[in-house]
Amino acid sequence: MAIAADRKVAVVQKFAVHPGDTGSPEVQIALLTENISSLTEHLKVHRKDFTSRRGLLMMVGNRNKLLRFLREREPERYKALIERLGLRR
Repeated sequence: MAIAADRKVAVVQKFAVHPGDTGSPEVQIALLTENISSLTEHLKVHRKDFTSRRGLLMMVGNRNKLLRFLREREPERYKALIERLGLRR
């Protein structure tokens, strides 16, 4: 359910604001989105895995908090990020 190390490095490099960046909101939101999508696929097969479902809900809540933080502080970065990630259809 956790993303592979090479995939994680690729996501960090793609969304990093500057070289070596691993803690910016963009990177954190992108990693959470990657985890959420893989966990969603897992739960399609294992419908009764309620522990993983709880973890998924916690990740979604954490991502929403980070998105709200970014939207309030830097609206243009927020808009660019949700467009790149394909969120908020």
